[in-house]
Amino acid sequence: MLKIENVELYYDHVYALKKVSLHLEEGETVALIGANGAGKSSILRSITGLSKIKHGSISFQGQEIHHRRPADIVKSGIIMVPEGRRVFPYMSVRDNLLMGAFSRTDKAEIRQSLEQVLTRFPILKERYGQSAGTLSGGEQQMMVIGRALMAKPKLLLLDEPSLGIAPKLVADIARAIVQINKEEKVSVLLVEQNSRMALRISHRAYALTTGAVAIHGKSSDLLEDERVQAAYLGGEL
Repeated sequence: MLKIENVELYYDHVYALKKVSLHLEEGETVALIGANGAGKSSILRSITGLSKIKHGSISFQGQEIHHRRPADIVKSGIIMVPEGRRVFPYMSVRDNLLMGAFSRTDKAEIRQSLEQVLTRFPILKERYGQSAGTLSGGEQQMMVIGRALMAKPKLLLLDEPSLGIAPKLVADIARAIVQINKEEKVSVLLVEQNSRMALRISHRAYALTTGAVAIHGKSSDLLEDERVQAAYLGGEL
């Protein structure tokens, strides 16, 4: 579904990604783990066209996308939930969610998507008319994931969904990611510093260090890998 081959990305003259290759099959949840500065978010920015790669290629469903505009990449079915939530604080939960469907015209299906999101995250139904800026961090994270689902993604990119979230809500969000993948058939590329959580809910994973892939394989295998345990498993679910 998604294929990244020998991608290099530079910020000014400093490399962020150095010959990174990875793939994601339809229906998978794939995790990218690693410390700050390892290149995880740079991979997402490259996929979405927000950062232009210097070398290599990125293809989605057999079509190269690294030359496309971000808006066209979104239309192809790739939707990103950025780090830090990025809510519209003075707008209601309802209006924040509907912003995710701004490019859609199928009103009946939009209503159906909205009901599905509110069923997935019942707290949003309770907060439906409330200003988004008054929600807790975990509630805002649920809302921005719901907003992304309103776009009917084929591939959902999640950038640090557990960052700054209370432990109980981290577990709720982790369960929601699993359910979205299984029940709504949405493929997921998950960037996460909470490596233990990421490996528990993903099928495969890539461990990054200084802009390159250090280790990759089945997530269940990486959980038992001594190198991964020593270098990456500091997070708790």
